[in-house]
Parts: sequence; C-alpha cells; structure tokens
Amino acid sequence: MHPYSLKSSKGAPLPPRPTLVFLIAVFGLYVCYLSFNQIRLENEGGENSAEEHTEHVCTKPSVPSEELRYVHLPKPKGYNRGECSCTPVRFFVIVSMQRSGSGWFETLLNSHPNISSNGEIFNRIDRRENLSSIVQTLDKLYNLDWLTSAAKNECTAAFGLKWMLNQGFMDHHDDIVSYFNQKGVSLIFLFRRNTLRRLISVLANNYDRDAKQLNGTHKSHVHSEEEAEILAKFKPELDVSTLILDIRDIEKYIRDCLDRFNTTRHMILYYEDIISNRNALFRVQEFLGVPARKLVSKQVKIHTRPLPDLVKNWEDVNSKLNGTEYARFLDGADYVK
Repeated sequence: MHPYSLKSSKGAPLPPRPTLVFLIAVFGLYVCYLSFNQIRLENEGGENSAEEHTEHVCTKPSVPSEELRYVHLPKPKGYNRGECSCTPVRFFVIVSMQRSGSGWFETLLNSHPNISSNGEIFNRIDRRENLSSIVQTLDKLYNLDWLTSAAKNECTAAFGLKWMLNQGFMDHHDDIVSYFNQKGVSLIFLFRRNTLRRLISVLANNYDRDAKQLNGTHKSHVHSEEEAEILAKFKPELDVSTLILDIRDIEKYIRDCLDRFNTTRHMILYYEDIISNRNALFRVQEFLGVPARKLVSKQVKIHTRPLPDLVKNWEDVNSKLNGTEYARFLDGADYVK
C-alpha cells in the first residue's frame, strides 16, 4: 500500500455537500413553520380570551324581565363597538303611509344622540322582492352593519328604519310578524287621524312631482317658510264621486295592518298627537328605552291652513262628507300649527 494512501472508512460515506445544505435548509424551514404556528395559536388564544373577557363583563341590562328579549348586544362585522360593546340596543321600525308625517317624525328621532333611524330602505324593489331578500336586509340592518347618514356612533341605543305600507310590508305579514317577535323588534305605527288632510297632501305632492315648483326641483319636504308657502299655493281638486270610498279604503288598510301585527310589541302614534301633545315624543323615547330629551327638526310643515283654503272644490267636498261618518274631518280642529 502506498505510504500516503488513506484507509477507507468502514462506515457509510458522508453525503455530498449540496445535499447537506439542502437538508439543513429544510430543517430550518420546518422549525420556522412550527414557531409561526405556535405564535398564531397564542395570538388566537389571546383574542378569544379577550372576547370571552368582554362577554364576561357585559352585565345583564337593567330592564324589566319581560323586556329582556327586546334589548340586544349586536356585533357588527364592519367595525368594533369598542367601549360600547356592552351597551344594549333596541331594534325598531316605523310603519307608516306616505304624507303621514313620517319624514318629519324620523328627523325628530334622529335629533336624539342615541337613536338612528335609517329611512325607507325598502323603497328599493330588490330588497323586498321576496321574503329571503327582506330577511337578509333586516339582518344586515339590525346587526348595525347598515351605515347611512343617520348612523350615530358605536353607542347607538335604538336602531331602526322606516317602512311604508306600500313597500311590501303587508306582503309576507305572517313571516314578518314571526321575524319581529323572534328578533325582538318594536313597532311604531304612525298614521294621520284626518284622512282627508292626508289625501289633500298626497294630491299636492303628486302635482309637484311633475310641476317642480321650487326652481325646477321636486321636494316632498322643505326647510323654509318660503318654500312651504310656494307649495301650499296649489289647491288640488278632489274627486267627490270616489271620495268616501277612498277614505274608507285607506282606513280599512290601516285597520288590517294593525290587526295583522297586533301580536308584536308596538305603539300607535298619530301625526296630530305629535303636533298638539308635547308628551307624545316623550312616550316614544320611553318606548325605545332612551333618555328623554327635547327632539327637534328643521323641516317646515306645508299645509297648515284651514281646510277650505287648501281645496279647490271645497264646497263640493263639504257637501259630500256632511252628514256622513267622515264629517269629523271637515273642521280640521285636530290640527294645530
């Protein structure tokens, strides 16, 4: 044997250097993977603990036991309620008809820092084309994920919408009643006592929709005396041949609505009461479980004159209703400016 030759090893030969480098890299990646998973699990555990802690510190709302089903602790997907996550929220819906003062009433409610009413969200047909779309829309709203200009802040204590009778409210009434009762939604029915005044307002509003009397624009609600005066100048002519039938149909529609939703938690409010009874709005705030305060609106009422000054054919209207059950609408004494 050559004096400088090496004796061959009896063990397995060492792998080539590139293979060793590859194995070391794989092992390093594996260690990093394990470390990353450990950190992620610890973070998730911390978040879960925080959520559990938040839920733990939310004490039972201080309301009568029979009202517990009407207070909620929603968890919006779009934002965190933060320090108000334990502030209970009541869900509501204003049920009304066009030209019944619902727009004015809603602005009054939205002047309260803890109330958010989000308008006629069902004026879009795709949101009410079937029961599924209605429920989906309501679920999003009552989860506080419906963000509009009416949305206040994370500490909103009463959250709702305005739903007109002609926007699918009666189409699935049994299912909607069930939804309201299961979800703990409170209803505020807002109507007008004087159906004749409402008819006059509807006709005048329909006229302005085409005439656009205010600088070429149509406005259902105004914010100045000057604008109100311009719109009030138009005097509609009522069809006396169908007047009694029209009034009767409207009042039956309202009765049917109240009958079908009588198992819900609700209150009935009239436009004239809001005007003449200063306690009416305090009752609404009590119903919604929010601190009572003076509510204000920038809207200006349009048709405030005596009825004879609002109708073109007043003598015919007066003659038609006199001596009937609807003669009570003629004096207009239930309206105070």
